[in-house]
Amino acid sequence: MVHDMIAPDNDFARLPAPVEVMRLGTCYYPEHWPEDWWAQDAFRMAAMGLSRVRIGEFAWSRIEPEPGRFDWGWLDRAIATLAEAGLGVILGTPTATPPKWLVDAMPDMVAVDAQGKPRKFGSRRHYCFSHLGYRAEAARITAAMAERYGAHPGVVAWQTDNEYGCHDTTVSYSDAALAGFRLWLAARYGSIAALNAAWGTVFWSMEYRSFDAVELPHLTVTVPHPAHVLAFRRYSSDQVAEFNRIQVEILRNASPGRDICHNFMGFYTEFDHHRVGADLDVAAWDSYPLGFLEQYWFSDADKADYARQGHPDIAAFHHDLYRGCSGGRWSVMEQQPGPVNWARYNPAPLPGMVRLWTLEALAHGAELVSYFRWRQVPFAQEQMHAGLLRPDSVEAPAANEVRDAASDIALLGITGAAPKSVALIFSYAGDWVTEIEPHGAGQRALKQAFDWYSALRRMGLDVDIVSPDAALDGYSVVVLPCVPIIDEALVDRLAQCTAQVVVGPRGGSKTDELAIPDGLPPGPLQSQMSLKVTRCESLRPGMGADGTSDGGPWRVQGWIEEISARFPGEMPTDAGAATVWRAGALRYVSVQGDAAYLDAMLGAAARDAGLERLAMAEGVRVRRAGGRTFVFNYAAEARVCPEGVTGEFLIGGPVLDPAGVSVLAG
Repeated sequence: MVHDMIAPDNDFARLPAPVEVMRLGTCYYPEHWPEDWWAQDAFRMAAMGLSRVRIGEFAWSRIEPEPGRFDWGWLDRAIATLAEAGLGVILGTPTATPPKWLVDAMPDMVAVDAQGKPRKFGSRRHYCFSHLGYRAEAARITAAMAERYGAHPGVVAWQTDNEYGCHDTTVSYSDAALAGFRLWLAARYGSIAALNAAWGTVFWSMEYRSFDAVELPHLTVTVPHPAHVLAFRRYSSDQVAEFNRIQVEILRNASPGRDICHNFMGFYTEFDHHRVGADLDVAAWDSYPLGFLEQYWFSDADKADYARQGHPDIAAFHHDLYRGCSGGRWSVMEQQPGPVNWARYNPAPLPGMVRLWTLEALAHGAELVSYFRWRQVPFAQEQMHAGLLRPDSVEAPAANEVRDAASDIALLGITGAAPKSVALIFSYAGDWVTEIEPHGAGQRALKQAFDWYSALRRMGLDVDIVSPDAALDGYSVVVLPCVPIIDEALVDRLAQCTAQVVVGPRGGSKTDELAIPDGLPPGPLQSQMSLKVTRCESLRPGMGADGTSDGGPWRVQGWIEEISARFPGEMPTDAGAATVWRAGALRYVSVQGDAAYLDAMLGAAARDAGLERLAMAEGVRVRRAGGRTFVFNYAAEARVCPEGVTGEFLIGGPVLDPAGVSVLAG
């Protein structure tokens, strides 16, 4: 085996000194491997161009094998071995995997699903965020780790927990959640009369006499009250933020000067990542483009065309989303290096894609790309998940791509910021609203946001995804693909900014308590536009209307709104029904449309804002940052750089092979 064939080199001073650029790392589990492998593993990591390694996030049972008895020796030696090789350790708190002895001692700490069944021990994430006893235990193990390693020179950063909410564990219907929810309701509404009025519980005789009478919104005969569900979603989101904040405060006090991050997930909205991110130094996320393509709403054609590359906008969408979650600092904590184990189908990436994904993260401003995992494990639930090494320690195909990416990064240096161009406002509460009341199968704000983002990227535009509370100055275009709850403060910022503003269907359609606003939708936006939505419908696939713009034919479908306005609309269908309503720099879009419709509609806003649009071949994407232009080819065939992209080639050339990357200066 290779670990026997490569002698460890203890003269680590001969390794090249790290350069202050985007770092590369890996996720490593020393507890999975014989201790006499660790030094060789560490040396091979550093020789491959890695300088960061995440450990510890699932190791509670090894750290504390019995209540109150800690075994630090193995972790001390693992951190020392990695640090000796020049690797900075990102140490995870192990609270995603409470050990069996803790569950046995505190059986009501587990989460409860919507059917009322407890989530049993035997995998991971088997805890309820609302359980105060488990919070205390999580704080205790975090404090113990922080006390031991908070000042350790080899520990350069911390990760709280792991993938909050994974496996549908944000929302728990436990007794602890019920008790916490009732207290939360009392704090929010003050009196039960105020709650009844806000929710409209007079409907179906659902009025409550006290907060203690309110149950959790599940196991009802038919759908529960939507305002009740939204309140419980908000409460559940707050529990995640509070759970995370407890760990952050412990780590800040015991380990000053070290970044604290959490690794969020793709296409996951069960809690408000902006709220959790506000307490972090760095928002990290776990990038699995092939798995996400297979698991989510993409068409069969997209799944066939991009099976080995991932949809061209999946990774970039999340890069831009998480950059907006913690003040602009973000990383990829887990990057897919090969086939995964958890999707319906799990193909291997096209040769070159691991390098492309790495450089695309660089182009979007990542501080770190860390590959999951170092060595494929031959046992347990993830044994079919590829790593940088095979189970026999022979390098997997991604290893050379990591070396290539490390060389590219050393050549390019610090990338710099992208120019302000387009802001896309995404609201987690807005996505909850459309999950609660989709008014059409498969409809949700997240998909609408992705579709608009993809259209903007097809034009070669750079996009920042921001929260509804973000400042909007400096942007040329601001889009709200689907933000059902729009408050007066956001309306004021939209009115004050100088951008072209585009609001999608269902914008301003609900109050903060999930009711239709007085005066009808789009609610507060009516102060800027004399327009009302008088009727909403949703059309099944195959229904819709056709239209034509300069770029060719398009189709509207899905959500369709009937508008009453004192001025004519734009972009009519062939039947004469307008689909866009414009007042100065503000556009309201009353329909959902196909890709051609979005290209035409958003292209008009970009044109009016004076933004340069590119004509790009299918599968090609562009990103500008720090005076450089990155061009990525997600297609399975060769592509040429788009016309209008100019400069000196630093990497690549005018023709891009499949999975090819070109970088131009100037």
